[in-house]
Amino acid sequence: MSARILPPTPEAIAQAVALLQAGQLVGMPTETVYGLAADASDAEAVARIFAAKGRPNDHPVIVHVAAGADLSRWAASIPEAARRLMDAFWPGPLTLILPRAAGVLDAVTGGQDTVGLRCPSHSAAQALLAAFGGGLAAPSANRFGRVSPTTAAHVADEFGDAVPLVLDGGPCEVGIESTIVDVSTQIPILLRPGHVSALALSEVLGSPVLTRAQMDAQRPVPRVSGSLSAHYAPRTPLRLVDAGRLADEIAAEAARGRSAGVWSRQDPGGAACWLEAPADPERYAQALYATLRELDGKGVDVLLFEQPPAAPAWTAVRDRLGRAAVGSGEA
Repeated sequence: MSARILPPTPEAIAQAVALLQAGQLVGMPTETVYGLAADASDAEAVARIFAAKGRPNDHPVIVHVAAGADLSRWAASIPEAARRLMDAFWPGPLTLILPRAAGVLDAVTGGQDTVGLRCPSHSAAQALLAAFGGGLAAPSANRFGRVSPTTAAHVADEFGDAVPLVLDGGPCEVGIESTIVDVSTQIPILLRPGHVSALALSEVLGSPVLTRAQMDAQRPVPRVSGSLSAHYAPRTPLRLVDAGRLADEIAAEAARGRSAGVWSRQDPGGAACWLEAPADPERYAQALYATLRELDGKGVDVLLFEQPPAAPAWTAVRDRLGRAAVGSGEA
């Protein structure tokens, strides 16, 4: 059996709220990826997320909140840098790491002194959050380490009837997970790149934002979703290849009797399956996970993706592809 997929009508939202209040899981559309949502204040409900995903217990989850929600339930304080970023980018694809409030579940924070909060911009997510009246823990709705879902059908394919209801908000507009910034101390740190760029963050804050790599040597930074070296991974081995090498790589695979699925801007010829990659980084990000899922299902022996440009606009995409390649090929 598969999950029920319903458009986010008032009736479907009411059904989703009833399930969440009963401690069940709901597939929730956001502008980034679909989330596997549960009541963030219910320990048993949050445990169901971890069990369904096969997620390590020390891996924190992000709490999603409605626009205008009282954040004191979740955060002990809101530093000035956080307020500036909220004003500029909320609702939107930005997660802020803040000092946790008393009473926030250890399962949500991974046992850390911080909590991740996000206010999504997707209208269906906002409708659900407003109707629910609380925070929703909602990591990406996929098995841990695998390719994130960007349609309701992806969620249903991933979990079947283990998730009783998925709200269908259409394909995700952004297509990759939110930018994560640690604002729990005086120095904001970019922990995960995303649609909100380092440059955009710096312009709002009035100073450059440091990265995880710059801070790791000085002090530990919070554990956050998507920070493992292997993540977002297809079951088919994935390699990133410079455009000029694609034809040679396809030929080398063919000589070994292996078929290749290719995603590149130009057709290099010889691939068992080729899909055209967008030249624009935002459209590329939008299509990334759906393309990984599509080519992963073609039954080819290897995936060869053209290496994107090494330009700031492509930072988030390159991050996801690098982690996907590291984790790929594991059944």
